[in-house]
Amino acid sequence: MTAQVGAEEPVAEALATSGADAVGAGPAGGPKVGADGVARCPWALSTADYVAYHDEEWGRPVRDTVGLFERLSLEAFQSGLSWLTILRKREGFRRAFAGFDPEAVAAFGEGDVERLLADASIVRNRRKVEATIINARAIVALDEPLEDVIWAFAPGPGAPAPRTLADVPAKTPASVALAKELRRRGLVFVGPTTGYALMQACGLVDDHLADCFARGSGGAELEPPGPLARA
Repeated sequence: MTAQVGAEEPVAEALATSGADAVGAGPAGGPKVGADGVARCPWALSTADYVAYHDEEWGRPVRDTVGLFERLSLEAFQSGLSWLTILRKREGFRRAFAGFDPEAVAAFGEGDVERLLADASIVRNRRKVEATIINARAIVALDEPLEDVIWAFAPGPGAPAPRTLADVPAKTPASVALAKELRRRGLVFVGPTTGYALMQACGLVDDHLADCFARGSGGAELEPPGPLARA
């Protein structure tokens, strides 16, 4: 779920169609003004699902284990697919994976795997299903809350606001370090790009463009840097 071309979220597909939904735009790759007169990141304008996700969720801090486990899992399921597909199947994922309660998912067995692979309301991919169960078990085994592990990599304030999508990275040193730490703790299916997508989606960084109405709405810039981001 990341806001740049060629990464893991709506951008590559949305940029191809967002111009048709915009009535005004700034520089190429910059915020676009929709029919409602509101300037948004250009990837948000291709569908109503993206508008709602951009306006209400993306970049707003997520600090609970269930929320972070859900987003981490959906990032993994999205790999190679449209993010719109994942958004539209999200309620199915929540039902299938016990509301993304890590303890409940950690108890899933082979019968649950077969049940999930027969469930058309989710993405039926054995490797991704099994990775989600592995990750739940790793989260349950942590000696500290998942939110503490992830938010330790939040960078400090002061980064310049991106003005266009070209200014938004696919990964950063912090996301490389985050992915490495998650893998060290037993989680799978997470790399630096997925790690950065998670940081963007969950508000560790604010990658809403400078002239987007939602810039600063998540409060990421108000947070002190995590200890590992400072190191």
